[in-house]
Amino acid sequence: MPQIAPQQTVYDAIVVGSGATGGWAAKKLTEGGLKVALLEAGPKVSQSDFNEHKQPWQMPFLGMSPKVVQDRPIQGQCYACTEYNYKWFVSDVENPYAQEKPFHWIRMRVLGGRSLSWGRQSYRHGDIDFKAASRDGYGDNWPISYQDLVPYYEEVERYVGISGMAENLSQLPDSIFQPPMDMTCGELALRKAVKAKFNRVVTIGRTAILTRAMNGRQACHFCGPCERGCTTNSYFSSPFTTVADALKTGRCTLITDAVASHIVTKDGKASAVAYIDRVTRQPREVHAKIVVLCASTLESTRLLMNSQICGDNDALGRYVMDHIYQGGAAGVMPALEAKPWAGIPRRPNGIYIPRFRNLRQKETNGFIRGYGYQGGSSPSFHFAAPGFGAQYKAAVRDSAYFGINISLWGECLARKENRVELDRERVDAWGVPTLKVCADWSENEKKLWQDGREQAVEMLKAAAAADVRMTGQHSIPGFCIHEVGTARMGTDRRTSVVNKYCQAHDVPNVFVTDGACWVSSGCQNPTLTMMAITVRACDYIVREYAKNA
Repeated sequence: MPQIAPQQTVYDAIVVGSGATGGWAAKKLTEGGLKVALLEAGPKVSQSDFNEHKQPWQMPFLGMSPKVVQDRPIQGQCYACTEYNYKWFVSDVENPYAQEKPFHWIRMRVLGGRSLSWGRQSYRHGDIDFKAASRDGYGDNWPISYQDLVPYYEEVERYVGISGMAENLSQLPDSIFQPPMDMTCGELALRKAVKAKFNRVVTIGRTAILTRAMNGRQACHFCGPCERGCTTNSYFSSPFTTVADALKTGRCTLITDAVASHIVTKDGKASAVAYIDRVTRQPREVHAKIVVLCASTLESTRLLMNSQICGDNDALGRYVMDHIYQGGAAGVMPALEAKPWAGIPRRPNGIYIPRFRNLRQKETNGFIRGYGYQGGSSPSFHFAAPGFGAQYKAAVRDSAYFGINISLWGECLARKENRVELDRERVDAWGVPTLKVCADWSENEKKLWQDGREQAVEMLKAAAAADVRMTGQHSIPGFCIHEVGTARMGTDRRTSVVNKYCQAHDVPNVFVTDGACWVSSGCQNPTLTMMAITVRACDYIVREYAKNA
C-alpha cells in the first residue's frame, strides 16, 4: 500500500462534493471567514467543454457514442447522457453497485456535478411537506418548518435567479421571481379550462434560468439543450457561480480528481477526509476541523458507512426515496394551428400543475400525499415522414399538429425497508466499497400514480384536446434522479442521523446537507430546498465556529 502523502495544512472545513449544495457550502463558509478545502471526485470543467450549440451532424456519432452503451449501460438511459457530455457521467463499469430490486442510480463526477445537467425546475416546499405526518399520521415531521427556511429560500433565489409567476398557493409557496417565460396558446387554453372546471392552477414552470441578466450572467437565449452546459451561464450551475465566488475569497482550495473514501476520526470527531487520486490512484488525506458532506444523497451515506460512523441506531441508509413519474396523458389541440411560429421554439421550460390532492383531507382514492405535473403544448411534426426533397418537406408540413402532454411527479413515502447498505465484498475502481440498494414503490405510490394519469386525461379533455390517451409506465426507483433520505434529520438521536442543522448526532463536526438528510420527499423537484437547507446549515456552522474559535 503506498504511503499517504503528508498533509501540512489543517483547514477550517472540508466540503465533499461541488454540485448545487457543495458550491453553496463552499461559498457560504469562505465568505464567513473559514478556510475551506473543496473536494470533487471528477475533473475540472470549463466553458470550452460546453457544446450546446453544436448540431448532431457535427458529431462523429450524431449525438450518441458507443462509449455510452459500453461503459454506461445505466447512465446511458438518462436523456441527458449523450455523446455530447457522457464523460461527465460515471462509468458504470468503474462505479458498480448492487440492485436487490431495480434501481437506476444516475451519477456525475465532474466539477459542478449534476448542476451541469439538471432539469432546473425549482419549487419551494411548504409545511404541507415539512409537517405532513401531522396531517395524515404517516411517518415523521421534519424538525424544521417552512418559516425556518424562508430567509434561506430568499437568499438562494436572489442569487440563483428563478423565473416564474406568483400564484399564492399554500401548497406551493411563491419564490422571489425573475420574469416568467411565456406560455403557448395551447398552455393558456389548458390553464383557463382547468381553472374553470376544477379550480386548479396551471402555471409556467419555475426554473433556475435567467430571463433577465444579473451578476454577470446573461439572460437565456432559448437555444434548447441545457444538459450540455451553458456558455452564457444563463442557467444556474455551481462552477461558474458559487464555486467561483468561493475561489475569489482566496480562502478556498479546490481539489479535483479526489475520490473520497472515508472520514478519518480521532477522539470521537472527524479529523480528515481520506481520498484516492482519480488519475494516479495514490491515497491522500486532507485535514480539517469540520466536514460537510454534499456528495449527493447516496454518496454521502456511502461515505458515512465506509467511515463506520453514524450507524449505531439503524437509521443510516434507511428511508431512501425518489419521485415516481413517467405517466400522464397526451393529446392534440385541433383548434390551434400547428405552424412553427405558433409555439415558443426551444423554450427550456414547460408548464407546472401544482398538487391538488389531499390539501385538506387525509386521503383520496385510497392514497395519501399527492403529485404535481410538468408538461407543455406546442406544434409537433413527424420528421420521419416519407419522401425526399420537396416531397419530404411537404409531408412534414402536412403532418403538423399542436400537441399537448402532462406527466406527473408523485411523492414517495419514507419506508424503512427502502434502504442502501455497504457492500464490502465489492469495490469500485479505486478500491472503495460499493453500495447495495433495495428500494421499490409501495401501493400508495402506485395508486397516486394511477390517479394522476386519470386526472391528466380529464384535464386535457376539459381543454378540448382530442385523441387524448394515458401515457407512460411508472419509473424505476432512482431514475427520476430525485433520490433523498438515508441520513435523515430528527430531534431523536435514536431514530435519526442528523439534527435540524444537519449536524451528525454521533460526530458533532460532521454535517450532511444534501438530499441524504431529508425526512420526506414531497412531490416537488428537490434541488432548491437542498440549497436552502445547505445555506441554513452553513450559517449555523459559521456562527458556532466563531464562538469556539
